[in-house]
Amino acid sequence: MERKQAATAIFLVVLVTIALYFCFLIIRPFFSPIFLALMLAIVFHPVHIRIQARLRNRSTGALFSTILVLFAFLVPVIGLGIIVSRETSNLYRLLNERSTEQGGWNPYVMHGLQRVLSWVGRYIDLSNFDLRGSVLRWLEQISRYLFSWGAQIFSNFIAFVADAVIAFFTLFFFFREGSEAKEHVAVVLPLSRVQVERLFTGISNSIVANVYGVLAVGVSQGILAGIGFWVLGLPSPVLWGMVTALFSLVPIIGSAAVWGPAAIVLAVGGHWVKALILLGWGAGVVSQADNVVRPYVISERANLNTLAVFFALLGGVKAFGLIGLFVGPVALSFTLVVLEMLRETILDHSDA
Repeated sequence: MERKQAATAIFLVVLVTIALYFCFLIIRPFFSPIFLALMLAIVFHPVHIRIQARLRNRSTGALFSTILVLFAFLVPVIGLGIIVSRETSNLYRLLNERSTEQGGWNPYVMHGLQRVLSWVGRYIDLSNFDLRGSVLRWLEQISRYLFSWGAQIFSNFIAFVADAVIAFFTLFFFFREGSEAKEHVAVVLPLSRVQVERLFTGISNSIVANVYGVLAVGVSQGILAGIGFWVLGLPSPVLWGMVTALFSLVPIIGSAAVWGPAAIVLAVGGHWVKALILLGWGAGVVSQADNVVRPYVISERANLNTLAVFFALLGGVKAFGLIGLFVGPVALSFTLVVLEMLRETILDHSDA
């Protein structure tokens, strides 16, 4: 009888392992939107509890909470998009007017580059440098790159919309059935009630700390970029500070997507000193805020080592992309909590 029970248990474990593997294959394409929905559900859980207490109906409360979160994202993005489009149009009109004065865009760009090269030529021999041919080759390469980049942006936008729909659809069910799901998971796990609460609390604290870290980086980079634009006399420093805060979410490129093109525009316009200052300020101060502020905020709120958080952020981005900014520290926090519970369990058995 014991052998039969052992064989049955082994067989069931194998079946469960196979089933979990197929479930993983099914869920893997939707990992990012599901994790985003989980993160939003945890962050907005206190707000949802208040809404639920007033409406009393679970489905209605979950629907209102989901709509509230949706508007919390859409309103700032749409408003910022309108302002940015207006400012971009004004900037294009200004550059177009200046280029028209010199006979068009090509002479305007050539004139700006010649001023830069004339200064560089004082220190470096550029007699064999073909400016016109080089500019034409650069423009051809840039046009090809922009074409492929535009197609990639369109493809990514479609994928982003699909992921957003999945995320908010999942968020509705997390709001409506999150408490019950938590209880079911607690029953299935072979852990005590205290250990389950510690596990969930560690994950929740890590996610909330990541959100605070993202906000802190956005605010710090936006303020620093706005200061740089204001000191250099560039138009709309507050607006471009807000745009920088938004682009701070983008991995690898980040705030450089704002101050980089601004430095190029300054250089083309002949303001190469301002361009160099902005380039140094952006690369040396604005971008480095991400490496300082985010690990510090996350380590303080989640009680994690700053260096460990730094590598968790880098590894998370490399493994999972943008969502890795949250997955990395959560995985680190989860691992440390589990290791601590394992250590306590081993000590309890040794004492017994």
